[in-house]
Amino acid sequence: MNKITACAAAALAALGLQAHAAEWSDTAISLRHGSRFQEPFNGRAISKNIINLSNTTGTKSGISFVSVDLLNSDATDSKAQEAYVVYRYTWDLGRLAKRDFKYGPVKGLGLTAGFDWNTKNDPGYASRKQMLVLGPTLSFDVPGFLNVGVYALHESNQPVGVASRYTYDGHAMLGASWGIPFAAGWTFDGYANWIGAKGRNEFGGPTAPEFNFDGWVLYDVGQHTGFEKGKLKAGLEYQYWRNKFGNPSNVPGSLAKTPMVRVQYHF
Repeated sequence: MNKITACAAAALAALGLQAHAAEWSDTAISLRHGSRFQEPFNGRAISKNIINLSNTTGTKSGISFVSVDLLNSDATDSKAQEAYVVYRYTWDLGRLAKRDFKYGPVKGLGLTAGFDWNTKNDPGYASRKQMLVLGPTLSFDVPGFLNVGVYALHESNQPVGVASRYTYDGHAMLGASWGIPFAAGWTFDGYANWIGAKGRNEFGGPTAPEFNFDGWVLYDVGQHTGFEKGKLKAGLEYQYWRNKFGNPSNVPGSLAKTPMVRVQYHF
């Protein structure tokens, strides 16, 4: 069993555990495609097909979220395969403390902890990122949801050519995630992260603050094709990633402007 297959199996097991403890749960699989991805030090347009499996679960103490991306690149990126896992758990401090944290547009306060983990089999870099995340999260009173938090990050990696795992300086992230209905059958979902510079990289070079926006507008096409409402959605996605992975702007491929098509099914 290779690392990417093992990652998918572990994610499925995590989804099963979450569903068992759920007050409510939403599991979705999505397919997306774009032909203008970028990778640092490559600088050429890359075509990728991405399969995503995600689950959001509400429990007595808060909300958990797990997302697994399986990314397949074309020959421009050495036909590389990558798995990227995100896990977050946000404790609902108002519910746990039995008190109201509402203030103006803010409807709740949480404490979020989690991790990112990836593996990629490209010959040039072969990322093996590990990152821990911790910090407070505010939830806002909007249709759907809008969460904004400030987090401390602890990140390490061990790519090709590095003898042992390298740990970056501790750094901060301002992050937002949202899912907002805005018209009959339409939703606007996504996330945006500003991540501070993390010191020198594993090769001794400087890092820069990065900004990653990824948003998608989907329409509920299933309601017109025999599916239940909210089950099958399709639409367009756009990602803007500046100083990707902390690489400064003079590095080829550090800026990505990537339109995509996306199809998503909710179980």
